[in-house]
Amino acid sequence: MSAYVIVGMQWGDEGKGKVVDYLTGGADLVVRHQGGNNAGHTVVVKGRQTILHLIPSGILHADKQCVIGNGTVLDPAVLLEELDSLREAGYSVEGRLFISDNAHLIMPYHKILDKAQERFRGKDRIGTTGRGIGPAYADKADRFGIRLADVMDAVLFRGKLESVLAYKNALLREIFDEEPLAFDDIYETYLGYADRLRSFVADAAKIVHEALAADKQVVFEGAQGSMLDLDHGTYPYVTSSITLAGGACSGAGVGPRDLDGVIGIVKAYTTRVGEGPFPTELLDETGERLRKNGAEFGATTGRPRRCGWLDCVLLKRSVMINGATGIVLTKPDVLTGFDTIRICTAYEIDGVKTEDFPTQVTALAKVTPVYEDLAGWSEDITSCTTWDELPENAQRYFERIEELLNVPIALISVGPGRAQTIDCANPLS
Repeated sequence: MSAYVIVGMQWGDEGKGKVVDYLTGGADLVVRHQGGNNAGHTVVVKGRQTILHLIPSGILHADKQCVIGNGTVLDPAVLLEELDSLREAGYSVEGRLFISDNAHLIMPYHKILDKAQERFRGKDRIGTTGRGIGPAYADKADRFGIRLADVMDAVLFRGKLESVLAYKNALLREIFDEEPLAFDDIYETYLGYADRLRSFVADAAKIVHEALAADKQVVFEGAQGSMLDLDHGTYPYVTSSITLAGGACSGAGVGPRDLDGVIGIVKAYTTRVGEGPFPTELLDETGERLRKNGAEFGATTGRPRRCGWLDCVLLKRSVMINGATGIVLTKPDVLTGFDTIRICTAYEIDGVKTEDFPTQVTALAKVTPVYEDLAGWSEDITSCTTWDELPENAQRYFERIEELLNVPIALISVGPGRAQTIDCANPLS
């Protein structure tokens, strides 16, 4: 038996979908344990691009089972659209996908509140996707949440919705000057969702533990990145769930001793979407070149991503708080053609040099990055299949990252395709 958590080590968009798809070849069960459809995983198989928002990337392997855990929040309309899209593309989903009955649902008022709260924040806006994820998690903590199991019982759902909607409509009307929502429309629509999703609903934690007990290999697939974690990220410019590796325990119902390792996904440069400090951000032609070469636009929103050099101060913090046992380096092919490639190895704050990542966003906003320059490479690396085929300067860059993070590279992704992967020390091979 082996169980590994796959976690993004930066601000998300590191290429987790492709990596999970690749690692699933050696796994039996893939579990999504947090987040909602504010995240998107793009996977390319045999030249065909598939974008998944809620369903684990493992669904693209015909012989694998997938679980959506209790730590996620689900927009039923998006989930059903995703299921239909997969069926149309020839993928089977029945009998292979299981959704936790304890997963909370995104309701129509969550989306309205998400956008209204952003307007209310004004210049202090977070830069949310407006998909209702934050308000759904807030309701979960406030005990106003509606879970997937609730809508499976029409009588139970009616009582819960009547109570919650009365409160939400008052909030929408009195605080945000929004029109109240009609009970009947929501009730009937969500009962329709329930009928279509009923066959997928399960005790997801039990399924995961049965797999572990049967010595099967399990991959836990996270969304977003470590620096968007609600507790340890650049608060308040974060998401509303636990994005660290430890979130797999509560989000899927497993204990720490059930996990064998943590694989951190590291993009070979740094990107960020939304507001918040970004020490290595490049607001010049180099940043634009990274964005263009890397097609850095959100899979969910299409928003252009902010781009900058690799930040190893941030990454060392991510390694520490995740307990990373290996890393996967993604998108180094984007750096091909740069004469010089820079790595941030320290910060200066008020004239004082430090290798520590500030815990407060106000301090992070003041840092000046300290760079180490390495020679770039001009050779195309997208067809490399082994370490020895890589250009010498690319090897030096990768080795320097290993040295700085003190974590071995397990895989190097040199392109979006499943086959464009160099296996260095894959724990699931």
